[in-house]
Amino acid sequence: MQQSLTTLTMSEGIVIIPTYNEIENIEGIIRAVFSLHKNFHVLIVDDNSPDGTAKVVRELKNQFPSLYLLERGAKAGLGSAYRAGFSWALD
Repeated sequence: MQQSLTTLTMSEGIVIIPTYNEIENIEGIIRAVFSLHKNFHVLIVDDNSPDGTAKVVRELKNQFPSLYLLERGAKAGLGSAYRAGFSWALD
């Protein structure tokens, strides 16, 4: 799911969180970042987690309008996930 970055211009920054099989942690991580009361945008880069991590993120998007999800087709590694996230943010 790609989204336009034009809405990111008013934030204090973007937090990029690569994930793979993080269903047990992802909700807590997202809530912790948004509890900082800063105007962050959060981008989750999920490498096709078979445990449903992306599904949890999609459900949380209703509560957190500044939450974005970049779903990749396969596990491609941490460095690659960060590069994809940086490219997405700079696009």
